[in-house]
Amino acid sequence: MSSYDYQAIVIGAGPGGYPAAIRLGQLGIKTLIVEKGELGGVCLNVGCIPSKALITAGRRLHEVREADKMGIVVGGTAAVDMGALQAWKGSVVQRLTRGVGTLLQGNGVEVLRGEAVLTAPHTVQVRTAEGERTLTAEHVVLATGSSPIQIPGFSFDDAPILDSTKALALDQVPGHLVVIGGGYIGLELGTAYAALGAKVTVVEATDQLLPGFDPEVVKLIARNLKKAKVRALLSTKALGWEPDGDGVIVRVEGAKGEERIAADKVLVTVGRRPNTRGVGLEALEVALDGPFVKVDAQRRTNVEGLFAIGDLAGQPMLAHKATHEGEMVAEIIAGHQVSWDVRSVPAVVFTNPEVGVAGIQEHQAQGPVKVGRFPYAAIGRALTTNETDGFIKTVADAETGELLGVTIAGAHASDLISEAALAIEMHAELKDLSLTIHPHPTLGEGLMESAKAALGEAIHILNG
Repeated sequence: MSSYDYQAIVIGAGPGGYPAAIRLGQLGIKTLIVEKGELGGVCLNVGCIPSKALITAGRRLHEVREADKMGIVVGGTAAVDMGALQAWKGSVVQRLTRGVGTLLQGNGVEVLRGEAVLTAPHTVQVRTAEGERTLTAEHVVLATGSSPIQIPGFSFDDAPILDSTKALALDQVPGHLVVIGGGYIGLELGTAYAALGAKVTVVEATDQLLPGFDPEVVKLIARNLKKAKVRALLSTKALGWEPDGDGVIVRVEGAKGEERIAADKVLVTVGRRPNTRGVGLEALEVALDGPFVKVDAQRRTNVEGLFAIGDLAGQPMLAHKATHEGEMVAEIIAGHQVSWDVRSVPAVVFTNPEVGVAGIQEHQAQGPVKVGRFPYAAIGRALTTNETDGFIKTVADAETGELLGVTIAGAHASDLISEAALAIEMHAELKDLSLTIHPHPTLGEGLMESAKAALGEAIHILNG
């Protein structure tokens, strides 16, 4: 009989931790999950889910205002009720958090509310409302996630300065929102509030929005920001802010010198930092790799029996990557021979239009490639939904035709990219995609046509 209290303790019930615990329960492993906040973590409670609810609301409002193009006349002026929107968003989150609790319970996982600290190998001390408990486990899974990075002069403790969490809980749409950081989080929330009626200014320190993305994608997003009257200041640094009545003055500096911008709120989205502090890593001498915990292909750390997953374990810091790692680690703890063997972790940006990426992008290709591009404007279904802005691009090895990457910038890219991820994972070739019959009329036909275009066989556009 084991001398440990549990076979596994999972610290953190976010998108990495709770799937790990559920899978451990399914595999018959006696498991405890410790969470100091709400089940579901940042993603479910104050990140992925609520932000997409807000983004969808803004998109719906835009669609209503554009409905007259389809001959639909909406009487009166479309407006947003932030109180009702927040209540609806909260109901979505609550339903999902309750679901996580039900799934943990249904799979025999014990839940303990409290703050956990590693005090020795296989030992976790948990500070709960009822007092401290010291628990042991053969295996411990760290899934403590990440937190927004603060920049000098912009403290999240100050009411006008927002992190992503505070930005999702506003009870009214700001008159003018300054967004510091032109990455995907800043642009998602910035465009959402612009759609809801806010004036938005984006301040980005580099010379490009969405750093790292295909230049053609960036150009498309920048054009749509301009249409939405979102001002983007590139190569511009945020210097500080000062109160100005009920609002603030934000000081920025760019190529033309210093500028003072009057605003109501300031949203800082310059990245996230893994939560490695305060969990006992120093006492156990857990090896780090920069800001991340150093792990191997099975997400084992240098400490026996200790695993790290999700944002702790390195880039990309994405919820679905954390989920995959959590399930994988559960299998390893159960004695199954598995390890990280993933060809692509797809990424999605919920801007207008959406962006989905799987595998490499064209500008990242290291050798000769074949590239196919198919515009949304040539997709019949896109015309019927009045969503013709965007394109689908496939990148394949020039010699073998094996698919290396897909970039989708357009409506429903977040849904379409999964087919591309599957194709890359299965080592599909351009011919596989081009010969797969896609239903008509659908947006998915664009992926098939993009593959055909790379082969010089496109039907609905002229081949180059």
